[in-house]
Amino acid sequence: MSSKLSIFICQNCGTETSQYFGKCLNCNSWNSIVEEIKSKRSKNQETQHSKKAIPFNEISSKKISRFTTCFQEFDRVLGGGIVPGSLVLLGGEPGIGKSTLVLQSAAKISLNEKVLYVTAEESLEQVKIRWERLNQDNTDLKIFAETNLSLITQEIKRLNPSFAIIDSIQAIHNHEMESSPGSVSQVRACSTELQNLAKENNIALLIIGHVTKDGALAGPKTLEHLVDTVINFEGDNISSYRLLRSIKNRFGSTFEIGIFEMVEEGLREIKNPSSIFTNKENISGVTTTITNEGTRPLAVDIQALVNKTFYSNPRRTTTGISINRLHQILAVIEKHLGIKLSEFDCYIATGGGFEINDPSSDLGVAISILSSLKNVPPLANSSFIGELGLSGQVRKSNNLRVKIEEAIRLGIKNIVVPKLEEELNHSFENLINIKEISNIKEAVEYSLSK
Repeated sequence: MSSKLSIFICQNCGTETSQYFGKCLNCNSWNSIVEEIKSKRSKNQETQHSKKAIPFNEISSKKISRFTTCFQEFDRVLGGGIVPGSLVLLGGEPGIGKSTLVLQSAAKISLNEKVLYVTAEESLEQVKIRWERLNQDNTDLKIFAETNLSLITQEIKRLNPSFAIIDSIQAIHNHEMESSPGSVSQVRACSTELQNLAKENNIALLIIGHVTKDGALAGPKTLEHLVDTVINFEGDNISSYRLLRSIKNRFGSTFEIGIFEMVEEGLREIKNPSSIFTNKENISGVTTTITNEGTRPLAVDIQALVNKTFYSNPRRTTTGISINRLHQILAVIEKHLGIKLSEFDCYIATGGGFEINDPSSDLGVAISILSSLKNVPPLANSSFIGELGLSGQVRKSNNLRVKIEEAIRLGIKNIVVPKLEEELNHSFENLINIKEISNIKEAVEYSLSK
C-alpha cells in the first residue's frame, strides 16, 4: 500500500517542513517554500538486498581505466579523463556554452565509445541545427529527446552506453511524483535513480544542471553530494573566454581549471593560457606574476591605477583579487615605505579579469601600485613572485620551481622572488636572472630604480 503525504520544501536549500512558512528557517530565503505531494511507500514494498561487510585485503585493487573527452582541458579538470561508472554534474549560466561543450565532446567520444545524448530541453531538429553549426562529422552518437524519466532509463538500459549525457536534469520528470519538473524533490529523485542505474551498469553519466540567480547550482546541496564530480563553466557575455573549474572531484584535484574560447564553430581549447592573460609591453602600473591553478602555472598581468583622490575616503576597487588583500598590501606599503597612500584612489585589475587566489601575487600587486604612483615602468621583461608579510618581509611561495620554469618557458629574462634554497638557485643558473629579496624595500629599489 502507498499513501500520499503533503510536505513543504524550500526550493533554494531543500529543507522539508510539515507546514508552510513565508521564510525558510534554514537558509532565510523568502517565498521559496512550495507545497509538494510525496509518495509514501510501505516497508513491504522496499526491496531488500542481503550484503555483508568484507575486509580490505579481500577487495581487488585495479587501476581506474579512464577514457578521454578528446579535450585536454576537459580531461585536466576531470583528473585525467572520464571514470566509468562516475557521475559528473556540469553547471553554468544560461547560454555560457554547456550544451556546446558536451555535444562537441560527445561527438568525439562516440568515435571510440558508445555514447547516448539525452536532450530534455530541445527537440531533435534543434540539436541538429547546433550540430551543423559546429561542423561535426558523422559519428555513431545516439540522440534521444525525452523528458520522462522511466523512458530515459529504459533507453539507457537498452543501449547500455559507456557514456550518457542528461541535458538537463531540471527538465526531466518522474511521473510517480506529482511535483513539477525542476522542483527540489524531482531533481533529487531523478538524480538518485540515474545514479543507481549508472553505478549498477558501470555507465559514466554527465548531468547538466541549471544555476540560480546567485550563480550556485540549482537544487539542494544533496545533489552535489550525490555525484562524484561537480564542474562549473564560467564566463561572461563580453569575453569570448570560458573557464571550466572543478568544485568537487573524487577522482582528481579540485583546483584544476580548463580554458576555452567560444568561436563561431564552437569551443576551442586554449593550451597556452599565459598568452591571453599577459601583454609584453613595459608600461607603468603593469607587472606580471605567475600563479598556480592546481598543478598548472599561469602568467597573469596585474594592472594598477593610482590617482590623487578628491574625496575624504579614497576609492579601492579590484577585479580578479580580493579587496581585503588589497587593503592589507596598501597598509604594508604605507607602514614600511612611508608612502601615504590614503590620499590616493587605487584601482587594481588582473589580465582578462582572471581570479587570483594565490598570495604569491602580493609582490606583483605592490610593485604595480608603486609603479603607477611614481609613473615609472617596472624592470623590463620581469615577473614578481612573493607573499607580503605584515612586517614587510617577502615570504616564500608554494610551487616556486614550476613558477620559475613557466617564466623561462615564456621567455621572461628577470624574476624577483623570496630567498631560495641554494640547490634551487643553481638549477636555473644561466637560464634566467633570479633576484632574491627579503623585504618590500629591497624589491622596490631593484624593480623601480632603473
